[in-house]
Amino acid sequence: MAWSTRDLAEMAGTTVNTIRHYHRLGLLEEPERRYNGYKQYGVRHLVSLLRIRRMADMGVPLSQIDAVSSGAESAPDALRELDVELAASMERLRRARDDIAAILSEHSPADAPAGFASVASDLSEPDRSMIHIYSQFYDEATMADLRRMVEVDADAGAVNHEVDTLPADADEATRQRLAEQLAPSFAQNLIDFPWLSDPLANLSKSKLVAQRTFIEALSELYNPAQLDVYARAGALAQAIVEAARSSSDDAE
Repeated sequence: MAWSTRDLAEMAGTTVNTIRHYHRLGLLEEPERRYNGYKQYGVRHLVSLLRIRRMADMGVPLSQIDAVSSGAESAPDALRELDVELAASMERLRRARDDIAAILSEHSPADAPAGFASVASDLSEPDRSMIHIYSQFYDEATMADLRRMVEVDADAGAVNHEVDTLPADADEATRQRLAEQLAPSFAQNLIDFPWLSDPLANLSKSKLVAQRTFIEALSELYNPAQLDVYARAGALAQAIVEAARSSSDDAE
């Protein structure tokens, strides 16, 4: 019995275009043609196509199918490498499902940074953007610290909201008041997470690239008044920490 290209595609659960693609790659032998020019496939073509589809379904790259299916010496290594890649893909999919479940459970924005679904709704758009950027430069342990900081800072919702909506021409008194209100939580973060005193030391990528990226992102995402408030709060927080340490040393 001879089958047409369409018949063969239907039996193998694939498409005519896929079969033609396999022909072009040399994976599937070209069949003889009938007197009218139509291809006529036989059992050996069906078996060959099913074997190709089996390899492809397992994730074997088309360029390696010949070597793997023929039992070449490199076949076991190729399969082991593929297994490692599949394991990594499964882990990515597991994390994606966990992220989706968290986003749905917390009613968070769909683009919430990984691990921040529970607090994403409390973050301003610039803050979420900065966390996305940080995730490209810091390791998981550092991002976990940042998440804990955000969870604690979420309690200061009124102050954070006022800073988030602060106009660029905010007056001196307002800036100083907000800085003083933020300083205690900033100081506590410095105590709880000492690496904040030298944040570039925890980077997983180039310090120079990270520093330039952070500076450019901050200047674009926050207005001058907001940056001024954060700078003042940081300076006040440092003074609070140093005063506490000095007091502790005196007590000893």
